[in-house]
Amino acid sequence: MHPNHTPQRSVEVHHPTPIPSPVVHPAPVVPVQPGHVPAVASVVLPDGRVVTGYAIDAVRPEPVTTKPAVSRTAVNVALGGVGFLAVCGGLLLLTSFIAALTAFIGQLIILAAVIFGSWIAVQVLSGSGHKGGTTVNIRRAVIKRNHFHG
Repeated sequence: MHPNHTPQRSVEVHHPTPIPSPVVHPAPVVPVQPGHVPAVASVVLPDGRVVTGYAIDAVRPEPVTTKPAVSRTAVNVALGGVGFLAVCGGLLLLTSFIAALTAFIGQLIILAAVIFGSWIAVQVLSGSGHKGGTTVNIRRAVIKRNHFHG
């Protein structure tokens, strides 16, 4: 569109309204007198100078509270419980080990039976390489059986 043919829009400008900052009045400083006036101490240094100041009490640590004594019965009960859990866990592991060992031995027996059975099957069914033993000729046996002597 041509600039002369664009519709005119009125532009409205918004200016932000400043927020007034709160007026801070400083609190009056009131001197507080200590409950008692500490004593002034003077110390003479080795070089002859004198240092004067207030004596400060050393900070005393709070007394350490003693821990209550633990009952021997409570200790024995706790140790007995730990021992009982250890024995139960050991028995569980032993039972699992025995079950696994039994299954393993069963698998070995089945494997040996399969290997030995297949070896026997190969020996029986293989016709080549057969040496020794008795060979029976079925045709001669049948003929001999049906032959009549009169």
